[in-house]
Amino acid sequence: MTRAKAVIIDAYSWLNYKPLYSETRGVPYRRAFPEAAATWVPPEDERRLAAYKMLAAYDQNQAAELAELRDGPEARDRREFGDPSMFVDAILAHVLGREQQITVPGAGDQAADDAPDAEAAMADRVQTLLRDWAEDELLPMRVQQTERKAVSLGDGVYRLAWDPAKQRATVRSVDPGFYFPIIGEDDDGGEFPSRVHFCWELPEDKRRDLKARIRRITYELAPIGPATAAGVSEDGRAIRAPLTTDDGDGNLMPVLGPGDLPDPETGSISRLYPWNDQPTTLTCYLTDATWNLDDLKGDYDVDSLPLDKASYATRSDGEVLDHLDLLIDFLPVVHVPNTVPAAEEHWGQSSLAKVLQVFDELAGSDTDSARASATTGLPMVAVSGMADSRTELEVAPGAVWKLGESGKLTSIDTSSALRELREHVHDLSDRAATIARLPAVALGTIDPSKAPSGYALDISLGPLDSLIGSMRLARDHKYALLLKFVQRLHLAGQHPDWAGITVQPAKLVFGPYKPTDRAGILEQVTVGVDKGVISKETAIRMLMEAGFPIEDVEEELERIDARSFAAARDLADALGNPDEVAAFLGRQAPDAPEPPTVVLPPATVDPTALPGTEDDDEQAGGNTP
Repeated sequence: MTRAKAVIIDAYSWLNYKPLYSETRGVPYRRAFPEAAATWVPPEDERRLAAYKMLAAYDQNQAAELAELRDGPEARDRREFGDPSMFVDAILAHVLGREQQITVPGAGDQAADDAPDAEAAMADRVQTLLRDWAEDELLPMRVQQTERKAVSLGDGVYRLAWDPAKQRATVRSVDPGFYFPIIGEDDDGGEFPSRVHFCWELPEDKRRDLKARIRRITYELAPIGPATAAGVSEDGRAIRAPLTTDDGDGNLMPVLGPGDLPDPETGSISRLYPWNDQPTTLTCYLTDATWNLDDLKGDYDVDSLPLDKASYATRSDGEVLDHLDLLIDFLPVVHVPNTVPAAEEHWGQSSLAKVLQVFDELAGSDTDSARASATTGLPMVAVSGMADSRTELEVAPGAVWKLGESGKLTSIDTSSALRELREHVHDLSDRAATIARLPAVALGTIDPSKAPSGYALDISLGPLDSLIGSMRLARDHKYALLLKFVQRLHLAGQHPDWAGITVQPAKLVFGPYKPTDRAGILEQVTVGVDKGVISKETAIRMLMEAGFPIEDVEEELERIDARSFAAARDLADALGNPDEVAAFLGRQAPDAPEPPTVVLPPATVDPTALPGTEDDDEQAGGNTP
């Protein structure tokens, strides 16, 4: 029972096999992970931070350098040829696909000849604004930065903010080692916390006379309070102080923010945000504080650092970042786990977790292969019966040794051992790919001339399909949340282009990751549209998913219709309306000419010869009835 209690099973127990990581009672080796053992780091985060550093060392070919701290200088002889980094890059490329596109449901679905629809127009407008913002903010690069952290370390973090100078929302990728969410004992780790910290140490800077410090940026959801302004404390520190006003009777009353409404019964303050239908009593506060390490003498952690010893940062517009009201009711932080977290868990798992021991075996086999190749290239030679035993021998091209009558020369061939080691390396590589669910075609190690048929290739990618499907599932709602926050920040910043906008459920759609038969898809699309079984809009989306260079469905459809003269003739025959046909072709209908005046031909027949004339009456007897 005592040994069973000593076994630690948590989100990072897959690293317990390494003595460097799991020392007595699971505490990481402090010389290797001094950051994780800092006094302000909560005990429950020590193993997480140590795991991040261990995984980063594998990704950067520095695992041997880290192992040297415990195993001695001989650990540095280990060969590391970048296999973990190659796996991370391959998985990252497949998760993100060839491209990423922001889409809003309903955008582009309205045909040009349909009556204007308010919902479709709003979806089109928001989609255009988000795509323009993503281009200005270099969103694809931010996604690459964060997703590589997520794949290699298990977690990625975005931090958003409104930049008054740029007049747009900004998004930054943050190292998950700086991210400390406050999750209570009764809280569900799967839910987003109401308070998060970004905290890290700043080393001593003797040139600028700065001591070692701790910087902490905090976002917290809390009840709305009275308005505050920048002020100075008694000891000269920049702080925020509440604003007060005279009620006319000599009493000081707190000042409320614009649009805030007090509740006389409960004393709470409510506020209606542009994206809500009902008022709320919560807002997000931002604090950016720094502490000198010498001032922290007590038992403090990241969540309990003493505020009376903190110095607060000042924003470019003069606002002191001491519980600054951001005028939003959400935390502008998005945590992206690499995998779907376990029930009530917050953290994801690295894509290297399950194959880390295989990488250790690979490094060991690569080291043995390097040693064996030295003896194969420069073989070991045994010489006996030398004529002069004092001669120093050296194996080199053109060397001549004089042997006696019973002299003998023996060469030891180690090439067979090298061959076995190399085959073992290939077996280990295949084993790692199988465990990581990365087929050879996904890693790019298959010979194109030996590629199987398209159907067999699709079957071989089955494990990769399940892997990418699960990883994208863990990301879908996170990026939907990020794009929702971007819309809300623009509304809160009162950007003129976003006036009248209603927040839409936008998505970040990842592109295809499997090799596609473009010719086959093009043929399917052509036949489907020609036979009328699929619409042109669906066909264009199929081509976009196959990797054809199409940027917008509606624009591509307009280009196609502008050249569809045969379809225009059919439309003219069906409707008989030239305006409809011109709108279909995207052109202006010609003005209809005035019809010519009808001119009747002159009469050439004698009227008296017509029936019913006077002569006919006379021939009939001359009697008129």
